[in-house]
Amino acid sequence: MESMTGVAERTPANSVYMRGALYGLAAVSIWAGNIVVAGLGLRSSLTPWDISAVRFLVAGLLLLPFLLQVGLAFERLGWTGLAALVLGGAPTVVLTNYGLVFAPAAHAGALFPGVMPLMVAILAAVILKEPFTRRRKVGFALIVTGAVGIVWGSGGSLGTAQNVGHLLFLGSAFSWACYTVALRWARLDGLHAAAISAVGSLFLYLPPYALLAGASILDASPSAIGLQALVQGLLTAVISYVLYGRAVSILGASSGAAFAASCPAMTALMAIPILGEWPSALDWTAIAVISLGVYVVTSNARSCLIGCTPSPRQSVTGIQGATDADRSAEKTACAAALDPPPKSTTRGHRRAAIG
Repeated sequence: MESMTGVAERTPANSVYMRGALYGLAAVSIWAGNIVVAGLGLRSSLTPWDISAVRFLVAGLLLLPFLLQVGLAFERLGWTGLAALVLGGAPTVVLTNYGLVFAPAAHAGALFPGVMPLMVAILAAVILKEPFTRRRKVGFALIVTGAVGIVWGSGGSLGTAQNVGHLLFLGSAFSWACYTVALRWARLDGLHAAAISAVGSLFLYLPPYALLAGASILDASPSAIGLQALVQGLLTAVISYVLYGRAVSILGASSGAAFAASCPAMTALMAIPILGEWPSALDWTAIAVISLGVYVVTSNARSCLIGCTPSPRQSVTGIQGATDADRSAEKTACAAALDPPPKSTTRGHRRAAIG
């Protein structure tokens, strides 16, 4: 009887964890495809700057009507949170693209999605007070070790121009980490955060691009531009942002972001049939280490979800005569343990809390 009760307790938590994990893996699958398709675009006459312009134009125009309807959520974000969400758009992409001038794409795939979850965990521990447990430390150590292995195996070295690219990739990872923490802090819906990022990037990137590049993008074939518009503008800048936002809202900032570290593995697998690129033995080893690290980090979220699921003997729901207020208080306490509310960002919020 006790074992049957234990299974019943874990089923809802497992279901929630699996939903968050599927959102995270779906987002990372799109990101991996985005890197491969961008590589195809660079084999045409498109430049990294052209691909970025297509991405921000399509996503910005698609989400502008929605953002005009729901607003900027400034009362929840403030100037700092608003800037952090915009950092997840144009600055993240521009830093990555410019880094590719100095270092190969393999280094970008390892240092951006590979190191970014560690940056998220550090920021989340400081700002969101998410626990930086021993299990997470072990998982992030594995992720960083695998990322360094990929860079080392693909010719990374110190004291060269490549290090400029490495710093830019790390800057891109930090920009995305700021986006992730701001999303969790304000508890915005993934679509709302994606709209702020996309529209902000549209107005931030397109004017200087049009001034400097002119109409050079029109030299590319319509099919090449159309492919980038679909993958970069719709799938990556809109759908993957929504999926990622839902993973973060369910699993937390650190665990949700950890799925991004599996991006190099998925990219390597997709590159085999599409680009004809086979990972080396060291790459496969690093991919396995990163995957193990992702599992270790995200299993922490699963444990928290299970730990927050009260047993029938602990739950007031199973007690005869329990009132609706008792049941509501129990659900509120559990939700607060998994998803603590953000601090008030305005004076009006503080008054409302006091009143």
